[in-house]
Amino acid sequence: MIFRRFLALAALVLALPAFATPLGDDGLHKADWMHDTFKDLREDLAEANAEGKRLLVIIEQRGCIYCTKMHEEVFPTPEISAMLNEEFFVIQINMFGDVEVTDFDGTTLAEKDMVRRWNALFTPTMMFFPQEVEEGQIATQAAVAVMPGAFGRATTLNLLNWINEEGYLGDEPFQKYHARIIQEQGITE
Repeated sequence: MIFRRFLALAALVLALPAFATPLGDDGLHKADWMHDTFKDLREDLAEANAEGKRLLVIIEQRGCIYCTKMHEEVFPTPEISAMLNEEFFVIQINMFGDVEVTDFDGTTLAEKDMVRRWNALFTPTMMFFPQEVEEGQIATQAAVAVMPGAFGRATTLNLLNWINEEGYLGDEPFQKYHARIIQEQGITE
């Protein structure tokens, strides 16, 4: 009897996310590597550069099962969590939020209107930016990579590395980079 209770308890514990990211009042996951800013992308880029990090905007929404997957299964992976904390300056945008966001061109809109301006349709969507953005560009023009949707650990880790290595400036597109790394290291999702 005790053994059965132990097995039931063990099954319950194993079914729970190991590193559950807390939810904020807005219903979005609040990871410790996210920065709470005034959401002025020009200022955020300057702060990211000052810290020697890359600016990453992540668009999420309340109740998004794919956002939950990323926060419970992918982002807590030690290598990924360390990279997000040490190499990226992450700003969270609520797809249906009302907080004002200022784009690189100076346009200020509520989060939900800015997301519409950027034609972002899926959550999570991660937008990665270069260290310098040309004057007058909007986020979608300036982004060096956009990852719409949830992906596995290997894809996410390889994308973070590809961005840090500035692979977008080279001749090897991300898909080929990812395939090469998977083959070289024998990685599986």
